[in-house]
Amino acid sequence: MTDKQLTGALVEEATKKSGLIWVRGEAPAARALWHVWHDGAAHVVGDGPGEQPLPGLVDGGTAEVTVRSKDKGGRIVAWTAAVSELAPGGEAWEAAVAELKGKRLNAPDGEAMPGRWARECRVVRLEPRTSTTELPDGSLAAVPLPSPGITRRPVPAALPKLLLKKRRGR
Repeated sequence: MTDKQLTGALVEEATKKSGLIWVRGEAPAARALWHVWHDGAAHVVGDGPGEQPLPGLVDGGTAEVTVRSKDKGGRIVAWTAAVSELAPGGEAWEAAVAELKGKRLNAPDGEAMPGRWARECRVVRLEPRTSTTELPDGSLAAVPLPSPGITRRPVPAALPKLLLKKRRGR
């Protein structure tokens, strides 16, 4: 096997086994999306009521996809995808929706879901173009904004004395 075939196999197996992929299209931030792997590409559904948003995924564009490990949560592989929106009712759309329907958890409309997706949502195919096994250094996580609710402060000096006083009084 060539390196290209091995890398393609890594992309496919890692993406198949991962419950979520991190996708960054033309939007500035990556977003975690649930997906299915079908016919050599990841497929996602969204942009409708009650479904995941798909910001920055434009038909004909590209997206950066990062795949995480299902058990440890760490990055396994990153790849560039060609983005294409599937037309509702087409053969490719029907096949992708059949796979997506089986993976959709807590759907409010059950069997009517494909009809709702055809009317109100987008089904997007993310086909791998290039892949990289060299991942960037660092976590790539956004730094949390400062907030008094999460910032740890020193214990007030009088607090230990007050706590000990209450215990002695019992």
